[in-house]
Amino acid sequence: MNQLAEKKVGKIVADNFRTAKVFTEFGIDFCCKGGVKLSEACETRGLETEKVIEELLQAFQTEDSTEYLGMGMAELVDHIVKVHHKYVEDTIPALKFYLDKINRVHGERHPELEEIKTLFFGAADALTTHMKKEEFILFPYIKAMEEALKNDFHLSAPHFGHIDNPIAMMEEEHDTEGERFRKISALSNKYSPPADACQTYRVAFAMLEEFENDLHTHIHLENNILFPIAKQVFAKANH
Repeated sequence: MNQLAEKKVGKIVADNFRTAKVFTEFGIDFCCKGGVKLSEACETRGLETEKVIEELLQAFQTEDSTEYLGMGMAELVDHIVKVHHKYVEDTIPALKFYLDKINRVHGERHPELEEIKTLFFGAADALTTHMKKEEFILFPYIKAMEEALKNDFHLSAPHFGHIDNPIAMMEEEHDTEGERFRKISALSNKYSPPADACQTYRVAFAMLEEFENDLHTHIHLENNILFPIAKQVFAKANH
């Protein structure tokens, strides 16, 4: 039990993705803040570490989800782009429309909707730019590294220098969006629509919650699985 308490949150989820649900229920950030020990994460949230560990041990009873750990870097990159980047791109237009509509109709009675709309519109613009930087700069190099390693040929140095540079930028942007959605969650009372909410209002909040959950998975796959492997391969190729 003590061993698990000293393990980093992101590593726990990387080893068994079913534990993500436990962390979500306790309000522990396993993606952007996944680099902290479980004991520290619990202390920050005012939680009993033993209670969280009990729930995690129950999650361990189910079959480990190692599908992501078994993927090569190129396969994981393609999965992130085809599943998570596409989800973000496909969902943004509808969510912008719904949030704008409910703010116009319900904003007078629920002034928090204006800030929720502003926060999401900011996230939408930032994520769109962020994903393109990954798709056109970082991800192609990661795939090229894997190809070079597989076929034993030298890869030219990237224009961005050390791979830590773009990864640090991506992780910082992940932190920004994680914080932005924590604010949205708080303003929306954890995506709980008020009693007078219309159907569009309810749909908008449900979509926001789904968007945040997908973002957590999306960031986890990059921060805790893809990026550490990419750093290891880069170090091996440039030793």
